[in-house]
Amino acid sequence: MSNSVELKNPKLNGMSSDYLYHIAINVANTADTSDIQRQFGDVKVLCLGGTSSRMRDLAIYLRQIVGVSDTGEPVDLAVAGNRYAVYKVGPVLCVSHGVGSSTFSVVLHELLKLVKYAKCQDPKFIRIGTCGGVGVQPGTVVVTKDAYNGYLRNEHEIPILGKRVVRPASFPDDLIKDILAYGNQSGDTFETISANTMSTDCFYEGQGRTDGAICEYDDAAKMEFLQKCHKLGIRNIEMEATMFASMTQKVGVKAADVCVTLLNRLNGDQVEITPETKAEYEHRPFLIIGRYIQGLLSK
Repeated sequence: MSNSVELKNPKLNGMSSDYLYHIAINVANTADTSDIQRQFGDVKVLCLGGTSSRMRDLAIYLRQIVGVSDTGEPVDLAVAGNRYAVYKVGPVLCVSHGVGSSTFSVVLHELLKLVKYAKCQDPKFIRIGTCGGVGVQPGTVVVTKDAYNGYLRNEHEIPILGKRVVRPASFPDDLIKDILAYGNQSGDTFETISANTMSTDCFYEGQGRTDGAICEYDDAAKMEFLQKCHKLGIRNIEMEATMFASMTQKVGVKAADVCVTLLNRLNGDQVEITPETKAEYEHRPFLIIGRYIQGLLSK
C-alpha cells in the first residue's frame, strides 16, 4: 500500500513542469519525476529550523546517526535560491525556514510538493527551534500538542482571496507520543514535555513583551495575558506552530514541533543566558530527534 503524499491542489495535475523557485529545484517533467525520485525518494524525515547555520549543524550531527561517513562540508542544495538552505543526510533533509509563519509557509509549500514528486513514503516533518517558556524552566524541551494563535484560539487564520479562512491547528498524537518516548532518558539533564504552544505573528507586542520599539500596555496587563496563556496549557511561545500544524494537518502529513525554551516569560522578556548555555540548550532538540530518527530507521 502506497503512503505517498497527496496534496490538496488538483491544479498541480495540469502542470507539465514545476519550478520550486525558493529552493531552486526544478521538476522539469511532472509526468516523469524519476530524477527527483532518485535524489529525494528515500527521504523519511524533514527537519526544519529557523537558521541555515542550525540546519548545517544538525546535518553534521545526524551523519553518525544515519550512517553517513562523509566528513566534508555539507552541501546546500538550495544555494542557488539565495533564500533557504537544504542539506540532505541520507534519508533526512535539514531545511532552514527563516523567522515566522510567512517565510516558513513559502518553503513548506515547496517541500510538500517536493515529497509528492519524489514519491516519499509517509515522510515526517519536524520543526526544531527555540522559544520562550511560560512557567517552565529555561532549557525545557516542549513538544507541541495544540497550537494557539495570538487571539488564544486553537486555529490558524489566513486571508485568501480577500476572505478570512480558519483552519484547525493541532499535531498528531501518535507522533507526539513517539517523540516523547525518546525524551527524559537516563543522563538527560533537562525535562521533555508535551504541551500547548502559542504562535504569534510578532515577536514583541504579539508576545506581550515590554522591550520592543512600541509598548502600549503595562506590566500588569502583560502578566494577566501570560497567566491566561498558562491556564490554557500553553507552556511556550514561538512564531510558526499554528501555520505549521494547520498546513500539515490539511494535507494529511505527520508533523511535530519540538522547541527548547530559552527563558521563562513569567520572569522577564530578555534572553540573558550565556552563548555557551544557549548553544547547549539548542542542542537538546537535536538529541531527542536524533534518537527518534535512529529508532525510526531501525524499524
